[in-house]
Amino acid sequence: VLPFRPHCLRPCFSTRRDKLPLLLTMASLTAKQSVCSIRAPAHSSRRVSVSARQACAFKVTPSSVRAPAAPSSKASAAPRIRAVRVMATAAPVASRTADGLQLPHGGNLINLQVPQAQWDAVIKTATKTVEASDRNACDIELLSVGGFSPLTGFMNKEDYESVVANMRLTNGLLFGIPVVLDTDRDDIVVGDKVLVTYQGQNIAVVSIESKWTPNKPLECLKVYGTSSLEHPAVQMVAMERGKYYLGGKVQGLELPKRVFPCATPAEVRSTLPKNTDVLAFQCRNPIHRAHYELFIRALDAPNVAKDGVCLVHPTCGPTQDDDIPGVVRYHTYEVLKEETSNPRLRWAYLPYSMHMAGPREAIQHMIIRKNYGCTHFIIGRDMAGCKSSISGEDFYGAYDAQELANKNAPELGMQTVPSLNIAYTKEKGYVTADIAEQEKLTKLNLSGTKFRQMLRAGEDIPEWFAFKSVVQVLREQIQAEDKAAKN
Repeated sequence: VLPFRPHCLRPCFSTRRDKLPLLLTMASLTAKQSVCSIRAPAHSSRRVSVSARQACAFKVTPSSVRAPAAPSSKASAAPRIRAVRVMATAAPVASRTADGLQLPHGGNLINLQVPQAQWDAVIKTATKTVEASDRNACDIELLSVGGFSPLTGFMNKEDYESVVANMRLTNGLLFGIPVVLDTDRDDIVVGDKVLVTYQGQNIAVVSIESKWTPNKPLECLKVYGTSSLEHPAVQMVAMERGKYYLGGKVQGLELPKRVFPCATPAEVRSTLPKNTDVLAFQCRNPIHRAHYELFIRALDAPNVAKDGVCLVHPTCGPTQDDDIPGVVRYHTYEVLKEETSNPRLRWAYLPYSMHMAGPREAIQHMIIRKNYGCTHFIIGRDMAGCKSSISGEDFYGAYDAQELANKNAPELGMQTVPSLNIAYTKEKGYVTADIAEQEKLTKLNLSGTKFRQMLRAGEDIPEWFAFKSVVQVLREQIQAEDKAAKN
């Protein structure tokens, strides 16, 4: 039960016309708490309880607001809220676990890791062996530790096709991007148990329940919005993945060894405060001053609790070819964590393989962060977007990801926090762009290209642009690259 904020009860999310209309009835409210129930129209018996904060996330249709009931003389001190009509794709569920943390996607945090004492026995059941790619290894790790809850393995053909076509599993739950194991092996068949190895480690045994030849152009068109090879993920699907997809339950063995430690969802959850808001900040690049300002200011958003915290949760798996290597990014985050020492921040690293899928990827990230215990997701302009490798044009609109995230946030039991458009000014430091314009402040800019040139030349980097500790790590990386090139 969470505090009710009457000003939140307003239209805030767009919905499809084919969604089930539900009737939201707010119960009597006290100053400290409120609950409400959602029931379907007369022809349906569905009813669930939700918090008032969840209720605020649904779209309110003003034309369907009913007149308030006459107050009872016995309860005149407790204000009553009138019934309103809302739209939802599925009946909401309680948003928190018994210990006061965000409920995982699907209701339970999946753990597929086999106890170490049983590893040998599980490995002996395998009939075939395959070597995982870097992307496969990330997927297996997230499956094993519950980052992809409610999945208990690689998607079978039915779930794969449902997610491709509808962004939903066959049970109706939202899921942004298919999670599949690929192979070129003709000899692997349904019924096999496949031992998956990765760089000398035994990381999982997969019980093959389905094998099929996917329609890759259709998959790319639906998931990425294009089947053009100019999109990096389309290249990955077409040129890196094998011709067959395999689906089946996973038994997790040893987690992939990485230079950067990746805490499991259960481990991250154990560090989070109870019964308050947890924001997730997703990034795949080093964090500079402007990024830091974004997630620090997000903690002051009107829909975030005053004692909320932010989980800075960068992806350190494969991204785009021209991105800074994961291990270097990890070192920049570690030194920044020490330099800032902010008690309202939590830090963890995600072994996730980026698809640069724009809107669909936003949904995927929200689901993953929900499983790690987050209640809010900070979503910026052109999140997980990418450009054509030929024309340089963007594949997605600047706010496509925000719109899809906002639309589906209520069903996910999460809230979005748009990242602010901020600028650095001579007069007032960092301010929002609209303030800079209104007050005609002098804005300072430094392009990424110019920043890299200054790093390579050993020039001083303005502290308003980047943290000293981060600059030092990046400068050392460039020096190492230059030395290697000369040799």
